Amino acid sequence: MNICKIHENTSKCSVNNMECFMVLSTQAQKISIATLCGLFGTLCIFENSLVLYLIFSSPGTRRKPSYLFISSLALADILASIIFVCSFVNFHVFNEIDFSKETFLLQLGGVNTSFSASLSSLLLTALDRYISISRPSKYKLLMTRKRAWIALGVLWVTCATIASLPVLGWNCCTLNSTCSELFPFVDDNYLSSWICFIMVLLGCIVYAYTHVLRRAHQHVAYMEKHQVQVGKQSTRMRMDVMLAKTLVMVLTVLVLCWSPVLILMIYSIFARLSNRLRKVFAFCSTLCLLNSMVNPIIYALRSKELYSSLRMVFSRFRRWLKASEESPEAESTHKSSMIET
Repeated sequence: MNICKIHENTSKCSVNNMECFMVLSTQAQKISIATLCGLFGTLCIFENSLVLYLIFSSPGTRRKPSYLFISSLALADILASIIFVCSFVNFHVFNEIDFSKETFLLQLGGVNTSFSASLSSLLLTALDRYISISRPSKYKLLMTRKRAWIALGVLWVTCATIASLPVLGWNCCTLNSTCSELFPFVDDNYLSSWICFIMVLLGCIVYAYTHVLRRAHQHVAYMEKHQVQVGKQSTRMRMDVMLAKTLVMVLTVLVLCWSPVLILMIYSIFARLSNRLRKVFAFCSTLCLLNSMVNPIIYALRSKELYSSLRMVFSRFRRWLKASEESPEAESTHKSSMIET
């Protein structure tokens, strides 16, 4: 039997023996994880699906590169929620281990692809805002819909390729190398490389938003100084400032939700994790779902276009409910009048 090695000072887990990675020991812990995953996952799917509907139901938003990137972010969050909740709950709550190494790595690759694409979509959105504020006069020439779709294609292919490396052979069982303490079959060197990839993405996003915030502050100061000039350029600048602040809120939530997971991942590479820390990691993983759930709420509250579209949807829904409630009464009134006649 092929044996996967983990750190020398930890117990060995065979390919067919996954119990050592099931860190939830009590029924209360399993119920808590299942509740969090079910709640966050359901809300995340509903909210992000609503965001996609609001964007693509309006010609004004679906044609803008900014909202194409936000659509990619929403799609990635939906896929991440579905794959993560199903695989995570199935493994940690129901203790289902009747699958092959390839099946597990394929599921893990789906989760990694979705979360990496989510973060990469946020990077493209940051770069879009960077170009919009740095070169407003050339923005429409530089950021076209064709280039936006090409960027999204490269993004998803790159994320899928990186996430597929373990199932293609870069795993500790195939290489007979050191396994991760957090993920079965995952090579420590691959985990280190994936963490570096995520950290580079975060660094680029922080750099882009630092510039965006500095320019946004300059725009606000300029508009306050020239209050009499209320033209098209001033409106454009106000929209850029609003969207920049919105995306910075998204980035803040992202960092707060992902920091505990990344810190524990990095710590696991250099030191042995106790059972308590591994349980903490399991619960911190649900924060990734929380991040995906909070993003659409920020869009609805901060984006005037999406908020207006949302109000129109609710208005149509209320009219439909009112019409459906009144129609039976109207029909009964019509029937009674016919009988009297």
